[in-house]
Amino acid sequence: MSAALTLQGAQVLWPEGPEVRDLTIADGRVTDAPTGRGVDLSGYMILPGIVDIHGDGFERHLAPRRGAMKDVDQGLIATEAELAANGITTATLAQFYSWEGGMRGPEFAEKVFTGLATIRPQVDTDLLVQLRFEIPMLDDYAAIEDMIARHAIPYVVFNDHLPHEDLAKGKRPPRLTGQALRIGRNPEKHLAFMQDLHARMPEVEPALDALSARLIAAGVRLGSHDEATAAARARNRARGIHIAEFPETLAAAEAARTGGDSIIMGAPNLVRGGSHKGNASALEMAAMGLIDALASDYHYPSLKRAAFLLADGGVCDLAAAWQLVSLGPARILGLGDRGELRPGLRADLTVIDPASRRIMATMAGGRISYMNGAVAARFMGL
Repeated sequence: MSAALTLQGAQVLWPEGPEVRDLTIADGRVTDAPTGRGVDLSGYMILPGIVDIHGDGFERHLAPRRGAMKDVDQGLIATEAELAANGITTATLAQFYSWEGGMRGPEFAEKVFTGLATIRPQVDTDLLVQLRFEIPMLDDYAAIEDMIARHAIPYVVFNDHLPHEDLAKGKRPPRLTGQALRIGRNPEKHLAFMQDLHARMPEVEPALDALSARLIAAGVRLGSHDEATAAARARNRARGIHIAEFPETLAAAEAARTGGDSIIMGAPNLVRGGSHKGNASALEMAAMGLIDALASDYHYPSLKRAAFLLADGGVCDLAAAWQLVSLGPARILGLGDRGELRPGLRADLTVIDPASRRIMATMAGGRISYMNGAVAARFMGL
């Protein structure tokens, strides 16, 4: 059951801006009338719960050292605890379906999606899923359509991580042997598999056109990953792919903005001050108004840090910065019931110490998913 509470004295980030005003929640939603027990949160900030639109940080919970856990369910429960501790109330777990195999292979994707269905009733964070499909895998197009339908996957992103340049030159890609051995595959067979996928690339464009059309007709949201050129963005837009995830260049991002597409960048890129691969800087893109949502990518704490970094650096005020990790991603995902604190919407919120910027509590759908320290004492009336 969700709590009926009136949170008093905190600075609340309302849609119209921050204000010290009581926030009341009941039946899992924000309400406009005082109800339930009062909790004094003076001295703290209350912000909308974070909506993570793309994160693969859960992989570390599913793969201690080498190899995946046999009990995927427990790894996903541990992931949910980390999400809540970082103020995340809605999380999109980005799971690969890739020629790379292992934890990125089709069999493991099936385990993750089955595990999520099992543990969702046991946790408070809203766990969504994104399927990241490697488009050179022509023989798997029918299989992923079946997987998407069986697991009701709402969001698919197309990737192409094949080392085409090396394969075109007949070179052995770097780290191939280690990659193959890690997933239990003969390195020569792994190379031959990659070469076959590369050789069939002329077939991919028409196949992807048809696949995109079928998925869109089924109500699936589509995104593209790591576009490097304006032309690539235009091709994908023509397919009905209107989400540009992590564009590698300003040209690709500007093409997305001109075309009315949604742009997602990684929060770690912004926190680091640049891409670890030398791609476009998320900080520069934010200053240019070229980001609609920030994603955790591989590091959940970076979402909160990125928002405060933008506000502290004068790129925008906190309300605008926080929208990049709350309302912005919620809108892209079509989640109209969250992303801001407004009567009638889900009671998704995080309580933050303004001095340390530490997450003190998180509530998802009016249920406490994380709480610690002095704030826990206040809720308990100690």
